[in-house]
Amino acid sequence: MKTSADLRELLNRIDHKGYPAYKDTRGSWQFEGYVLSIDHVQGDPFAAPSKVSVHVPGKLASFPAELFDQKHKRIALQDYLIRQFSRQVQAFTFKAKGSGKSGLLSVSHCGQEILERTACEIDKNGSVCVRMEIGFPANGRTINARELCKILFDFLPGCVKKSLYYRALDAKSVQKNRELAEDQQFIREELSKLKLAAFVANNSILPRESGVSDRPMKNAVPFASPKSLEVTLTLPYHGTLTGMGVPQGITLVVGGGYHGKSTLLKALELGVYNHIAGDGREYVITDNTAMKIRAEDGRSIKQVDISMFINNLPNRKDTTRFCTEDASGSTSQAANVVEAMETGAQLLLIDEDTSATNFMIRDELMQRVVNRESEPITPFIDRVRELFENRKISTILVAGSSGSYFHKADCIIQMDHYLPKDITEFAKKEADAFPLAEEPVSIAKEPSYQRAVRTDGAFRKNDRIKIKTQGKDSVIINRDTIDLRYVEQLTDTEQLGTLGQLMKYAQLRLFDGKRTLGECAEELWKILDAKGIAAICEGSYVPGGFAMPRKQEIYACLNRYRQLKM
Repeated sequence: MKTSADLRELLNRIDHKGYPAYKDTRGSWQFEGYVLSIDHVQGDPFAAPSKVSVHVPGKLASFPAELFDQKHKRIALQDYLIRQFSRQVQAFTFKAKGSGKSGLLSVSHCGQEILERTACEIDKNGSVCVRMEIGFPANGRTINARELCKILFDFLPGCVKKSLYYRALDAKSVQKNRELAEDQQFIREELSKLKLAAFVANNSILPRESGVSDRPMKNAVPFASPKSLEVTLTLPYHGTLTGMGVPQGITLVVGGGYHGKSTLLKALELGVYNHIAGDGREYVITDNTAMKIRAEDGRSIKQVDISMFINNLPNRKDTTRFCTEDASGSTSQAANVVEAMETGAQLLLIDEDTSATNFMIRDELMQRVVNRESEPITPFIDRVRELFENRKISTILVAGSSGSYFHKADCIIQMDHYLPKDITEFAKKEADAFPLAEEPVSIAKEPSYQRAVRTDGAFRKNDRIKIKTQGKDSVIINRDTIDLRYVEQLTDTEQLGTLGQLMKYAQLRLFDGKRTLGECAEELWKILDAKGIAAICEGSYVPGGFAMPRKQEIYACLNRYRQLKM
């Protein structure tokens, strides 16, 4: 392997040459204690920065095996190292001068959630690989090798040595990171044993700093469970932890405006992910399969069996294989529920504010005026108990105006100044004075998920397929936009980047007219789970900038891909 001295000599030789001469730096270079791999060189100083990776052998990194011998611990350690490396790198970005993106040093920006990312990977031997971007310096379009030497020989070695070696890190901090991961995993495993849909620890801080900051709000009211819902766990490291256990079944969250209903639901939505220490939601843990359900006007629906909710449309459209390019609120929410069922979701999270009213409820007066024969919608209230009793799918519903769900709920929580109160007994007693007018509804058949997907003939392996993301809003494949604005449990734009790669992989390798959409989604998840994100990335190197989505979001992306052929 070439050495760092060889790289320095090469840079001196190409200094002041045209920018394309930087291409000669591609390859692996042995530095003291690590290998620097220049994987891709940008075409000019104004283009996307060059892709670079750092590889530290396990023997030199020296992380104890107990820190990464299980998946949840490995992901937590990777996340910790990205954050440490990013702090070091930020001090040097743009310290090297030049035109365009010259001197840029960039690593994945991690939010409050702990995600598996290509930015940092640790293998079974403890070897560490960190991927980043560097803007190779230039004056105009002339190579400025002296400035790149500053980055590669002065700045980067210090960043690596201070953040990617166990001996250079605070051992207590690393250990606490591992202990938190084990405690969080323990709670996840306890949920099903205790028949809980979610757990929210006392003293959690649920409100966020602002609409553009996901950090905990200062001086917020700490969460405190009602005594009747208190659950006490004995965690491996934290020890005794008490909080609110949300039971499986139907849970209704009520209360006045601005008292914390939606804040609690938002915390539960993101409780499918682990959170970093200090976030305030470290011990807010939700069933891994939970899906946020809402109305989604205008979305595409491809042959979804929504007949358990919608039948006998006036245009005689087949609701067992319902298709539309412009769904209404009710049809989109019905499709979202059925699609969540297909993913294996065992918990639905619903906010009345983002739901279609006619999908959720039909009050007594409306039933009298518009009889059952004239109404194609079987509202969710008529199916919610059936979903739990027949399919073991729980629901947590936030409601602020309609009391009809009091009759259906197993547990009723009132949020009062951000504190929950168990008002189940009181609310049930009050509800007795307002009998629920129920129309007879037969048990729904299991929806059919037989939707074979065939490839779009426009996709060929040798073609250049362009994939872009727009924040957390959408993935663009060539000229086709997959709208993911309302898939609200996507928490990082890097997850959308992975979804784009998955759609490309599926178009080229899975869509054959025989596999169903569900089978394709399960195969994609199987590949990710077994081999990691690198398995679906084409090219001579694995790029940073991708994060792992859940299986549920893979299904959601496939279902919103308007170019699917069935």
